Amino acid sequence: MGQTIVQKILARTSGNEFVQVGDVVEPKVDLAMSHENGSLAISQFDEIYKNTGFETKVWDPTKIALIFDHRVPAESRKTATNQNKIRKFVKEQGIPKFHDIRGDRMGVCHQILPQYGYVRPGFLVVGTDSHTTTHGALGAFAFGIGATEMATVWTLGSVLNITVPPTIKVVCTGKFRENIGGKDLILHLIGKISAEGANFKVLEYHGESIQNMPMTERLTVSNMSVEAGATAGIIPADDETVRYLREESGVTDEFDMVYSDPDAEYCQVVNIDVSELESQIACPHTVDNVKPISEVVGTAINQIVLGSCTNGRIEDIAVAAKILKGKSIAESVRMIVVPASAKVYREALEKGYFIDLMDAGCVVTNPGCGPCLGVHQGALGDGEVALATTNRNFKGRMGNPDAFVYLCSPAVAAASAISGTITDPNKGAK
Repeated sequence: MGQTIVQKILARTSGNEFVQVGDVVEPKVDLAMSHENGSLAISQFDEIYKNTGFETKVWDPTKIALIFDHRVPAESRKTATNQNKIRKFVKEQGIPKFHDIRGDRMGVCHQILPQYGYVRPGFLVVGTDSHTTTHGALGAFAFGIGATEMATVWTLGSVLNITVPPTIKVVCTGKFRENIGGKDLILHLIGKISAEGANFKVLEYHGESIQNMPMTERLTVSNMSVEAGATAGIIPADDETVRYLREESGVTDEFDMVYSDPDAEYCQVVNIDVSELESQIACPHTVDNVKPISEVVGTAINQIVLGSCTNGRIEDIAVAAKILKGKSIAESVRMIVVPASAKVYREALEKGYFIDLMDAGCVVTNPGCGPCLGVHQGALGDGEVALATTNRNFKGRMGNPDAFVYLCSPAVAAASAISGTITDPNKGAK
């Protein structure tokens, strides 16, 4: 019997030749990531060593990454205090993969990890953030855990009691139409199988549409796999993976390219012809409330957000800049642009994208998660409607339970900014 990618990674990291779905293992971790909620993990970590007399040291500081991104710059006294707590921990433990609030290194954690080459094919990656699934785009098994679990990882270097999950095979064929891509694909899939359709399972993506997809869109697909309930969303490593890590991340060492066996067993197979897709919109208040854009065209909006760990990369910003160059956003809307990292910010400056967007009326903020999280930099007013390239639209997600959030692609966001209503980028406003 063959094995899937996740089975092979869990077999390697748990010291087994073979694992079956349902087996319980304790795999070694290749990378452990936290953002500001690392302060909770630190408290749990300290509790583990309390009154033991042992030196409080992490198992391997080189395999830990701590990144400030959710509340940057700090929006409150509490946040600032917690960030200082993490800075002290980083210094005491000698953790080199630390990204503070600095113009040259800051960014959203799920952009920083691939951008700096911290994740490789075949890795087992854990993070105290549900969208850690993003890194499956690099052929890794990446999933979210809680603060207490992270404290255990910092102590032992292993994740305790992991059940080997079954895998759903998603086969994508056909060629995307103009202005349609990875965001539309993953929204369509979530709408198709529901927000619970992949609970406790792994989504493994195959087909010519995936193989021809650039890394920026693969990261989007894996990022939002968790919105279908998936533990992880894995895209097998290939030439595009190698190109990205070599050319954009500067990685020079060899990779462990892990592939599913031809006779691997899947619990389900989902087939999607992407050539039939139009732009997809997730409507309030659930991510699986997905409709083709033709059913919601003309919906009035108050705020547009372009960015986040889902669609804040340079390619996303380029799409919006191309559509908005020489035009103005509607007087009835405000558009916030949030680059995913300092590198993306700098490149967008150098290429003139931010000038085009600001001339159109957009506001550009520092890299971070502010508007998506709903803590600062773009909370919504009562009754307001937002259109965002982010990944969640639950009640209160953008700071107000009495507001409404629609999710879309960067092309839809930019086209809609001009009209002030949800607009098909391939047809223009009604």
